[in-house]
Amino acid sequence: MTTRRPYVILSAAMSVDGYLDDASPERLRLSNAADFDRVDQVRAESDAILIGATTMRKDNPRLLVNSEERRAQRVAAGKSAYPLKVTVTRTGDLSADLNFWHHGGEKLVVTVDDAVEKVRATLDGLADVVSVGPELDWGLVLDELGRRGVGQLMVEGGGTIHTQLMAADLADEVHLAIAPLLVGQPEAARFLGPADYPGGSTARMKVLEIRAIDDVVFVRYSPKERTA
Repeated sequence: MTTRRPYVILSAAMSVDGYLDDASPERLRLSNAADFDRVDQVRAESDAILIGATTMRKDNPRLLVNSEERRAQRVAAGKSAYPLKVTVTRTGDLSADLNFWHHGGEKLVVTVDDAVEKVRATLDGLADVVSVGPELDWGLVLDELGRRGVGQLMVEGGGTIHTQLMAADLADEVHLAIAPLLVGQPEAARFLGPADYPGGSTARMKVLEIRAIDDVVFVRYSPKERTA
């Protein structure tokens, strides 16, 4: 019997020129209050939220469903108040002091064989820790989440993870909030980096939705529905 992999949504706010942040120490606020509320709704609808270890170290997010009403609706539907929070690390370089571990519900770390004991020792029970083998294979990561009952996975970065999932054709939807800002700093993080993307540079993704949310433009794409 094969495990059903989660429906994967890549979610990001970016500048018009494709950056997730600028190069300053402070986090660049790209989105607005109304769009943050939209993100909160997608989180509430998801079974798990995933961020990379680099994003966790840089931004130190709590990664919660902030609306009390939405949490109550999840509980009424027989779910936990918060989605499972997931991070992925090859190196195992994580700190037990990060906000991620101390807010919300259950947490999971997916890592590789060489780092699994290091992560378990560092976190000391703050999260479930599992290895997918000697290398970090995204197909195996999704298989592991499928076995844990994750039907919808929301991926909130960073750019390396978005790039890897897009290149492997594992993203079912892309949610982009495009802010009316220009960053222009080559050292800053971008939504996607260089990769051998499915279909090459002429493959056009299907647009599912476009709408203005105050001064942000929200676009939903279906990457797997590409046309030449």
